[in-house]
Amino acid sequence: MKLIKFLVIFVLLIGLGVSAWIYYPKYQIQKIKKQTVEVSANVHKISYLDYFRNMKKDEIYHLAIGDSVIRGVGAEQNEDLVNQFSNKLGSQIKKNIQFQNEGVNGITSGELRELVLEGRFDEEMKKADIITINVGGNDVLRAAKGQNLQNVFQSFGELQTSFTKNLSDIASRVKSVNPDATIVFLELYNPLSPSDKLYPLADQLLPKWNLKLYETANQYSPSLVIETTKVINGERPENLSPDGVHPNSNGYSAISELMIYQFKHQYRIDSV
Repeated sequence: MKLIKFLVIFVLLIGLGVSAWIYYPKYQIQKIKKQTVEVSANVHKISYLDYFRNMKKDEIYHLAIGDSVIRGVGAEQNEDLVNQFSNKLGSQIKKNIQFQNEGVNGITSGELRELVLEGRFDEEMKKADIITINVGGNDVLRAAKGQNLQNVFQSFGELQTSFTKNLSDIASRVKSVNPDATIVFLELYNPLSPSDKLYPLADQLLPKWNLKLYETANQYSPSLVIETTKVINGERPENLSPDGVHPNSNGYSAISELMIYQFKHQYRIDSV
């Protein structure tokens, strides 16, 4: 009887541990979002959209750095994310948006960090009002290539630690070059179909990965994280290109609309 009780308690503890591992990152993300709202309640409230609308300049400069999502793989000509968001922002605030797309297909967070730290984008950063960053997907893809599920799962912690440092170094460099620039991070999304055998694992790991984006954004104000996973996922195949990984023109449009929505409804918090 004692053995049975022990086994039941052991199983319950394992269950609680697994549940905490899965749901804690989601809880933390929501907590950070709530803290952002509470902090903004104690300062002069101005949305990102109104901030750029009220800037004493006729032209806003938007720099985008990162991977193939920034580059616009999967989109028709002039329908990439950077182009669509910049045009929509310009229409909203009635200003000209000059933009520079520095997306590099296949780049990892480590490789982007090297480019940023060596000053490759310093001149663009100095004049940028908005700097959009999307990176990390290729970190995961390279690590998972040729590996089984167990190996991917076991190496996740190390991979995430490396990504977090790279992202923090990138954001720190941006702020050292231009403290007033607004950094826009994009969540990593899961494009796999729910029927794919890897979907459950990816769905569990994704919040843990994206939590680091929110934590980094929280450290380097003003910045925000776009909730890309709401519009790009395996349950919305109409937003994915034929390669099943990148957004298509509709997908990039959906992300750009989400960016505008968050610019309207999130308050800008100046760097301290």
